[in-house]
Amino acid sequence: MTSHDFDVLIVGSGLAGLTAALQLAPTHRVAVLTKRQLADGASGWAQGGIAAVLAEGDSFESHVQDTLVAGAGLCDLAATRFVVENAPQAIRWLQGLGVPFSQEEGALHLTREGGHSARRIVHATDATGAAVQRTLIDVVRATPGITLFEHHTLVDLITSAKLGLAGAQRCLGLYALDEATDEVLTFRAPHTILATGGAGKVYLYTTNPDTATGDGIAAAWRAGCRVSNLEFIQFHPTCLYHPHVKSFLITEAVRGEGGQLKLPPQAGGTRFMPQHDARAELAPRDIVARAIDFEMKKHGLDCVHLDISHQSPAFLQEHFPTILARCAELGIDITREPIPVVPAAHYTCGGVLTDLAGRTDLHGLFAIGETACTGLHGANRLASNSLLECMVFARAAAAHIQQAQRADLPALPAWDDSRVTDADECVVISHNWDELRRFMWDYVGIVRTTKRLERAAHRIALLQGEIQEFYANFHVTRDLLELRNLVQVADLIVKSAQMRHESRGLHFSRDWPDVAAPAAPTILVPPAR
Repeated sequence: MTSHDFDVLIVGSGLAGLTAALQLAPTHRVAVLTKRQLADGASGWAQGGIAAVLAEGDSFESHVQDTLVAGAGLCDLAATRFVVENAPQAIRWLQGLGVPFSQEEGALHLTREGGHSARRIVHATDATGAAVQRTLIDVVRATPGITLFEHHTLVDLITSAKLGLAGAQRCLGLYALDEATDEVLTFRAPHTILATGGAGKVYLYTTNPDTATGDGIAAAWRAGCRVSNLEFIQFHPTCLYHPHVKSFLITEAVRGEGGQLKLPPQAGGTRFMPQHDARAELAPRDIVARAIDFEMKKHGLDCVHLDISHQSPAFLQEHFPTILARCAELGIDITREPIPVVPAAHYTCGGVLTDLAGRTDLHGLFAIGETACTGLHGANRLASNSLLECMVFARAAAAHIQQAQRADLPALPAWDDSRVTDADECVVISHNWDELRRFMWDYVGIVRTTKRLERAAHRIALLQGEIQEFYANFHVTRDLLELRNLVQVADLIVKSAQMRHESRGLHFSRDWPDVAAPAAPTILVPPAR
């Protein structure tokens, strides 16, 4: 049985994980584990950009207030100020690494997105995440002190409680499945950082990559960490609707640059957002997503239209080359016709509860990026605050680790699979995966009811029993591990939604349509083990 010793284990290779790795590499032996390849996470899919106060006339206070308004009263003020005030430094760090941000007259070009009162979005045309990820991956691969473990899937965290050790409970390392050898390896380190992204794949329609299965959230919960605000799932209003394309996002910036949402011709072809909100297309995402959902159901539509054809072809080529090219491949000329769009699960606003250093309830365990609930997003994430949060908290966690005393750890046991066999019914996994994603979409989607949540909870309980039986009796596979984590996170989402007896931000319930006072986060505490 193979085991590895490091100073820091980082699970996940998006912007949060790679930022932490680069910050720690000069002083620590760092392992980065990712269950596919380095570039396969959600960070590389981000189109819009990174929010930062850089323009003359803009202010930290304005960015803070925009975030608080979008968060519907649930943002943590200290966390919000911390992120906003550290944004310019984070952008300068990326510039220093060579990220090719869009320029205008020798300065960073700043665009505007829904919910922002000023132009403060730093971007690389309409493929910011890809540009940032490419740069960071190149730097990481060339950095001594960072060991990469691609195609290694997190199985579970190893804690002192699981080993029966007395004293303060801490994380000692983790087990990970090496897909190349089909062996579960043991990794030991005094510090473990979960940067595994969100849980969009719990829903049938999502803008997320296939890696977004809530692995870090589920593992931290099983290890005894609290989670918060998981009922707040952001549905991006505009995902491309096309039978041959999965998960292609049409960035917020299209609406920021004048794109208009309209009904298809058979429903009148008229613009509808001004009837739902005074800010029209620049309203926060939850309002836009609910408006589209309402119009689709009212008119029996499969999609609505996003029209930016009034802008010149040169403008569209300069600002949205990726979207222009992808749509053209599919026979959609956005210079002449609208883009068919539907809402899709996009961002997990809640997650593992952390402090301003990314620390969880378990000593030695950190959570950063979409895996974490820092308090920044509240009940609704403001556009382009997420990549920013990844960097600010990755840097904060790294700084805390660099100041921590070195800890002596006990020997860790090898993974025991002596009493399991190879699964002979893999169809059970694929069937349960499909069933979970469909009923979560139908029952725990953009608009919820008490009855729908009860139905979802009942189905989840049955699935959990089947999956736990599979997990206990058969060799683990990546598909089984991801399904186990998705069902766990689905359970936490439903429990959180059932606890919120109001409609706030991204959580809209027909049975509780009003906002309750005072505003309070939803916090779930794991049962004592």
